[in-house]
Amino acid sequence: MSAIAPTVQAYLEGLDADWRRLADGEWGLSLDAAGWPLHVGVALRDGLLRVQAEALAPDRVADHELLHRNRGLRLVRYAHAGDGTVWVQGEVPEAAVDSALIDRLLGAVVGAAIAARERAGPQAA
Repeated sequence: MSAIAPTVQAYLEGLDADWRRLADGEWGLSLDAAGWPLHVGVALRDGLLRVQAEALAPDRVADHELLHRNRGLRLVRYAHAGDGTVWVQGEVPEAAVDSALIDRLLGAVVGAAIAARERAGPQAA
């Protein structure tokens, strides 16, 4: 198990959100984002703290708009799954992780998901 797993665990324990430990170095988090649930995965892998969330169903926002929005994002980016589902994902090196960076990374993922959902319209996930 990673040396920063206790830091991530302690951060999640302090949140006012539904979260669960899935495995060593992996957690799931569910919260409201633009009116419906956003399920966020948090994992320690390959020396990185990785966070990802499915933001939208396929074809809700144009690809070129997501690419343009990627230019203004920090720490995170939009990506497509093979079926066109839109994900928000980000990662930071484990060596840099503290509670403030976890908060910033999770906030960036949730903020980008909300922005995409608001652009797509009601119940776009």
